[in-house]
Amino acid sequence: MRVMVIGASTNPHKFGNKAVRAYLRQHHDVFPVNPRAKTIENLTCYPDVTQPPGPIDRALFYLPPALGLTVLDALHQRRDVAELWFNPGSESPQLIAKANSLGFEPIQSCAIIDIGETP
Repeated sequence: MRVMVIGASTNPHKFGNKAVRAYLRQHHDVFPVNPRAKTIENLTCYPDVTQPPGPIDRALFYLPPALGLTVLDALHQRRDVAELWFNPGSESPQLIAKANSLGFEPIQSCAIIDIGETP
């Protein structure tokens, strides 16, 4: 699976980093996105959601909802993102409504637990 981690972190204690490591352990292709990092867990880190090569099977959100709203249009314009996962703390009614209006079927759940890992 090809996974974009939006809000990936260099801090190993943050969920944006835990997700990168969990998906790597499960042998997925991981594309971290963070405009302030060049690498995360020895992977190239992309400055925005338009940069990782597609297609993307899952886009995982580890951003505050207000920041999440700013990337939805760019994800929609890619036309190659299959699933949006809003992890606990990244979701809001407004964000979910906008994702739905763009044709996504957002999933509100822990993407780490979904693959059988413990956050």
